[in-house]
Amino acid sequence: MSWPGVTQRRVGTNGIHLNIAEAGEGPLVLLLHGFPESWYSWRHQFAPLAEAGYHVVAPDMRGYGKSDKPEEITDYNQVEVVNDIIGLIPALGYDEAIVIGHDWGAPTAWACALFHPDKVRAVGGLSVPFMPRSPVQPMPLMREMFKGQFFYQLYFQEPGVAEAEFEADLKTSLRKFLCMAGGETDLSALPEKAEDDDLLSSLPYPEQLPPWLSEADLEFYANEFSNSTMRGPINYYRNHDLTWEMTEGAPTEILQPAMFLAGTNDGVVMMAAEAIKAMPHFVKDLRINHMIEGIGHWTQQEAPDEVNNQILAFLKDVDS
Repeated sequence: MSWPGVTQRRVGTNGIHLNIAEAGEGPLVLLLHGFPESWYSWRHQFAPLAEAGYHVVAPDMRGYGKSDKPEEITDYNQVEVVNDIIGLIPALGYDEAIVIGHDWGAPTAWACALFHPDKVRAVGGLSVPFMPRSPVQPMPLMREMFKGQFFYQLYFQEPGVAEAEFEADLKTSLRKFLCMAGGETDLSALPEKAEDDDLLSSLPYPEQLPPWLSEADLEFYANEFSNSTMRGPINYYRNHDLTWEMTEGAPTEILQPAMFLAGTNDGVVMMAAEAIKAMPHFVKDLRINHMIEGIGHWTQQEAPDEVNNQILAFLKDVDS
């Protein structure tokens, strides 16, 4: 599927090649997608931002789409992922960029700003707030917190298990997963899972797609993963401890202009409520901190007009 005004090419960065989708000319804005997504997750943002005078670039993150897919699980730690994005800036002919991310792209964007303040002049996160490095190792804490319960990030830890479940029927898997995390789903009404359950089989099959996700959109995502695998995307979740070890002594404050957007029905927001409350203490120039009523996890797809308005207001403020 082509998207009007958007072109694609592969660009070398940090020893690999990333596929990028791009539009417009002007200051560089990098848009980073999450799991299980694609550059296409930002399809509604290209035209408004390009028309406002920006060079809008959304990569397929490493392991996704037409980007390279390193073999080792450890190749998907956040230090490497951040280096991919920082390397794109000079590769595209720029000294600096504004970086905005959603889902896994949000911690990557925050980390780009945190560790490379000379390269990132402003930063934004959708759904996932900035959180300083934990004082304790993440995975033992996660196992203790969710002891005796199903938690998708623990389910993702065993190599091959979640991949096999997703890939058994990609289109159905993505249909269930994307709809489950959308604003139309009452998460409290989903069936309870046992600790040793799988992710998808107990989820209801959505006979009708929500307004923000068309059959053509779903087909695009399914084709992207059919032409690659789910291994790289799920490997991001297998590097919590390694990233933690590699970032000892990390700064705790982001000083650049920043924005945060999320939906009130987003399950991640419900889990991260305390972090959202604490964020202004760590993000010192948080110019936009906005909750969008009634939408779920897929922020920029579920409420494209409001997200575009907020991003454009943020860009105007940064560049005024």
